[in-house]
Amino acid sequence: MASTKLVFSFIVALFLISLLPPSHAASHSDFEDSKIASSINSQMVNLSVYYEALSPSCATFIIQNLTGVFDDDLITITNLRMVPWGNAHVNETDNTIICQNGRDECSLHKIQACAINVWNDVDKYYALIHCIEFLVIDGKHSDWQSCFNSLGLSEEPILECYNNGTGAKLQALNGYETAHLDPPHVFMPWVVVNNKSLEKDYGDFTTYICSSYKGKVKPNACKSST
Repeated sequence: MASTKLVFSFIVALFLISLLPPSHAASHSDFEDSKIASSINSQMVNLSVYYEALSPSCATFIIQNLTGVFDDDLITITNLRMVPWGNAHVNETDNTIICQNGRDECSLHKIQACAINVWNDVDKYYALIHCIEFLVIDGKHSDWQSCFNSLGLSEEPILECYNNGTGAKLQALNGYETAHLDPPHVFMPWVVVNNKSLEKDYGDFTTYICSSYKGKVKPNACKSST
């Protein structure tokens, strides 16, 4: 069995290598840069936020608290992951997704999941999520498309993802991940730092990030929290 797994891993590795674009031969400096990047990435702290789009408590956390990740360079040591699903579930009769706060919430989950996947840029997708959640607090979530114009972002690739079935697949993945949290979530937002659920201390995520960070150069947010 072990040899079978090894062969399979080798085949997968070869396949992934074949997908890489042609490039110049790796130099010593390339290798050193790679080691530095690998070291930095290994020191990054994972911050995962499980939430639902039309929940006032989630919207308030995203707008008032989570923005702090971008203050004092905390984002430089943090891998911020946003997982829009919340307390949604799948109707076993017709496999439709039922969201706790209605169909609009399901649509916003799909839009936000698409933004996270398509852009793969935390600055971009967090800005969009922040804008949408601000509208939620303001009672104007139906105007979510205005966020693209106000932020100068293109909505075309996001709507394509929403309509071509990719968004539904992303929702399913978010649902699976949320359903397999350990321990299971008991409220939203549910915040996890390096696989540790903060539970009721979720508002103090900065302290947990800083205590989990093993790098030598600390951002200002961590200096002030010690």
